[in-house]
Amino acid sequence: MPITSAGPALGTQCPAFSLPSVNGERFELASFARSKALLVTFMCNHCPYVVAVQDRLLALAHSYESSRLQVVGICSNDATSYPADAPEELLKRWQEKQYGFPYLVDETQSVARAFAAVCTPEFFLYGPDRKLFYHGRFDDNWKEPWNVMQHELKAAVDGLLAGNPPPRVQHPCMGCSIKWKSEN
Repeated sequence: MPITSAGPALGTQCPAFSLPSVNGERFELASFARSKALLVTFMCNHCPYVVAVQDRLLALAHSYESSRLQVVGICSNDATSYPADAPEELLKRWQEKQYGFPYLVDETQSVARAFAAVCTPEFFLYGPDRKLFYHGRFDDNWKEPWNVMQHELKAAVDGLLAGNPPPRVQHPCMGCSIKWKSEN
């Protein structure tokens, strides 16, 4: 059963974070200070919604210079209950698909909570002031890319980079729930 995002209000400041990446580096919010736009994507390996949009997300990420748009993936799922989302499996996918952007591991799930993230994939687009500009779905057809009519995330990125105000209509993200640890 898919879940939809509600999340923070537009204009909310991006939460600070410091997380390890799947390849052993460490990144924090300040690591991306040079980028005009920051797209934080909560994602994982096992979710069919993520798998369905993964290549489109990679194409979007590769279509901009990182100084204009920096994409960051974060996996917050409980890897004990979902072994496909264990760091070594995330690393394999990251290498296989040549993500080209950091893929971070939120083992404590505190970063997902700070963002009020609830599903995968879930997209948070921040401007140069790191205030929330867009929090919505990738496009209007997660399952059938050949039937996409509205490229909403790309339009939001282009609007942000052009200095436009946030899109008035922002449809919630839809996907699998974040797999919370039992103590969370």
